[in-house]
Parts: sequence; structure tokens; C-alpha cells
Amino acid sequence: MSDLLDDPREGANEPEFTVSEISSAVKRTIEGTFDHVRIRGEVGRVVHARSGHLYFDIKDDRSVLGCTAWKGQAARLTVMPEEGMEIIATGRLTTFPGQSKYQMNVQDVAVAGEGALMAMLEKRKKKLAAEGLFDLDRKQDIPFLPEVIGVVTSPTGAVIRDILHRLRDRFPRKVLIWPVAVQGERCAQEVARAIEGFNAFTDGGALPRPDLIIVARGGGSIEDLWGFNEEIVVRAASASNIPLISAVGHETDTTLIDFASDHRAPTPTAAAERAVPVRAELLARLEETESRRINAMRVALNYRGEKLRDLSRALPRKDALLGQSQQRLDLASARLPSALTARVSFGRSKLSQASGALRPSLLARSLQVAGERVDDRAKRLSPALARRTRTAQDDLSKTAARYNNIALAPQIERRKTDFSNLLARFTQAAKAQQTQHTNKLDALDRLRLTLGYTATLDRGYAVVRGADGTVLTRKKDAKSHATLEIEFADGTLRLGESGTTKASKTKATDDQGSLF
Repeated sequence: MSDLLDDPREGANEPEFTVSEISSAVKRTIEGTFDHVRIRGEVGRVVHARSGHLYFDIKDDRSVLGCTAWKGQAARLTVMPEEGMEIIATGRLTTFPGQSKYQMNVQDVAVAGEGALMAMLEKRKKKLAAEGLFDLDRKQDIPFLPEVIGVVTSPTGAVIRDILHRLRDRFPRKVLIWPVAVQGERCAQEVARAIEGFNAFTDGGALPRPDLIIVARGGGSIEDLWGFNEEIVVRAASASNIPLISAVGHETDTTLIDFASDHRAPTPTAAAERAVPVRAELLARLEETESRRINAMRVALNYRGEKLRDLSRALPRKDALLGQSQQRLDLASARLPSALTARVSFGRSKLSQASGALRPSLLARSLQVAGERVDDRAKRLSPALARRTRTAQDDLSKTAARYNNIALAPQIERRKTDFSNLLARFTQAAKAQQTQHTNKLDALDRLRLTLGYTATLDRGYAVVRGADGTVLTRKKDAKSHATLEIEFADGTLRLGESGTTKASKTKATDDQGSLF
């Protein structure tokens, strides 16, 4: 009875898991144990997916950890990971069952130390400079007296009060304030949108387009000012069509927006001073210029008056200039009445001569001759038109007779006969050409059969192949095969199979030795 039962296998009573069950168990264990961790390391491969997700690696000298930040998490990151950057990532460990690997879901990224932050800043600066964003030929001139000034800063800090106070003291101007966060994760996005928004204003719109933009913030640590080092802010400042002044931090603070702006001010107050001149100084300069202009005009008038008086002394007196002309005028006016009388008399004489030739009888005779000529032309016109009409009708009848259907019928029949003959000749030529190509193809097929190896088999030859179907042309190659296949003209013979005797193998090999 014991022989009928299998011996129990060791561990057969242990539970069995599916792949999904064990993956879920591992996922729960890792996420429950490492639900919030901070990991320090160097950023390796960085991939920005089209979906908006961010994938990157954190590594040290011995290990690599894959990291993911979903679209919403990546948008909230204060520091965007770059290859070679040393960071501290905060998040939780999880697994990816599809590849049997664990990874970190990152919720925040911070630069590991000020030294690493400065190294990343220098690397980004070199990259943007290589693209030409800091070139001097891209910078625009700051307007001397802008009508509207756009200020990008926090609306609640002391910076905006200092700028407005300084503008009010120097030269009051219209100011548009675009409120933004000047530090934190929203800083870079809001500052870039503010610069692009001011540039999107159109002339004549609801809000006037600024003639100058000031981006300002008070002092702080490098972490506080980091939003103004982001690439999106630098590119927006460089692409601005409106001149831009950067006033970020104190005089010793330097951010990347300072290099991309058209002018860097050491402080927000200095930015306001650079934006507008001092109104009182301009008024004083205008008064001084006006006084100098009046004095210059007075001197110029005095000089020209003296020169005019000197020139007037050299001119002749008016009596000498006009005396001869007045005398000629008096002589002409004295001869004018007699000349008019003579002209009128001459005109009357010419009129009398012309009117003598214009008698009514002459006009009547001319009209009668012209009427007779018209009547004669009218009588000759009707017969001429009738003759012209009959001639045209005769020509039309002759032309219609030439194109009668009865006259065209023989030509049509002749053309049909010619077309039928041409079609018969074409059909005959096509059949002859087809026959010629068929005979040529049959000859080529016979030549193919003659030159093929099957015709050679009919002349007493054979083809030897190995067990793998390879054609063997040497005796030493045939000896290395345990099974041979010989093809004759009437069939195939296999040697070396289990049903073939050794003697028959040897005999077959000797008989066909000439083939090797």
C-alpha cells in the first residue's frame, strides 16, 4: 500500500504566491517602511517626458536610485534637477512591478549645500552665455523719460514703496505694478509670466504698454534669490522687447537676470533713479537753456541789424532807381488813348469788309447745293445695299452646297475603310510579335533546362549532400559526415542511416569515390 503513495516533497505545505501577490506585498512593505525619506546624491540621467513627468537618477560611488516626479509634482519643484548636480531629494520609496524594481517618488528637491548651488549657478551661466543671451549687442538703450513704467515685484514689501517714493521725488510717472512672488517655488514662473505679459500689451489697449520694465527685489540669501537665476526668467528677460532694468538684492548680490537685463541697478532705489531724471534739475536746465537762447537771439538780432544798416548805406536812393521807369510809364500812358482809337477804327473796317460778303442769297444757294448732293447719295444707297445683299446670299449658297452631307459621305466611307485596314494590320503585327516573344521564351526555358544540374544527372553524374543539406565537393568533407545523401537522375539514395549495413556503406562510398 505504501508503494502506491508518493513520498511528500520537502516544503510542499508552504503557501504559493502569484507574481502580482508578491509584487503587491513588496510594494506595501517598502512604502510602509520608507514613506518619507531624504536622500542625498549626484543627479545622473534626466529625462523630461512629453506627458510632463520627470524621470532622473540619484547616484553615489556605488549605487544608483531611479526617481520619478509626476507632472503636478514636477511643476512644484523649487529646483529642477540637472545632470551632475548634488541634491537632497525628499519623497517616498515605492516599486514598479512592471520591471521588478524599486524607485523614489520625489516631492521636493533642494541643492546640497551652497557650494553645490554656486557650481550649478556657474554651469548655468556658462550655458546661457554660450547661447548669446548675455551679449552686449542684444541690450537696448534705457529711455530718457518713459511715460509708463512697469514694475515686477511683491506688492507688499518695502521695495515697491521705495521705488514709488523715489519716482515721486524725481519725476512722477505712470506706474503699472505686476505683483509676483519674489522667492519660493512660484517665483520663477510668475516673474517670467510678468515680463512676457508686459511685452504682450498693445498700444491703445485698456492698459498702456510700458516703456520700461523694472524687476526688483530686496536682499537675501542665495536660496532666497534663486528664482531670479532660473533659466525661464533669464530667457524671458533676454527676449523682452521693452528695455528692462534688474534690481535684485543688494549691491553685492548678483543673479543671472542681471546679465540678461539691459541695465543692472545695485538696489531698487537706484533702479528708480536710473529710470527717470530729476524733474527740478531738468527745469533748471530748461530755464538756463531758455535764458541762453534769448540772449543768443538778442545778440544775433543786433548783429544782423547792424549788418543791415551797413548794407543799406551802399544801396542807391529810390528816386534814382525809379525815375527812368516812371518817365517811361508817363510816355506810354500819354500814347495809349490815340492807340486805342486807331485799333477800334481798324477793327470796324475789317468787320465791314467781312459782312459785305455774307449775303442771304449766297447762303441759300450753298444750302441748296448741299441738299441736292444729299438726296443723290440717298437714292444711290438703297440699290447698292440690295446688290450687296444678293451677292452675300449667293456666296452663302455656294459655300453651303460645298459642305452638303451627300458630298461628304464618300469621304467618310473612305476614312472608315482606311481605319479598318489599319486596325487589321495592327492586329496582325501584334499577333506576330506575340508569337515571336513566345518562341524566344520557350528557347530560353529549354536552354535553362539544358544548363541546369538535373540535365547533368542524366549524363551519369550525381550530387552529394551532407546531413544538413550542404553540397559536398571534396572527399575529406564527406568523411566528416555520418550520413550522406546522393541524388541521381532517377532518385535519391541515403547512406549511413540505421537500416544501411556497413558493407553496403563501404561499397557505395568506393563506387562513388570519384565524386569526392
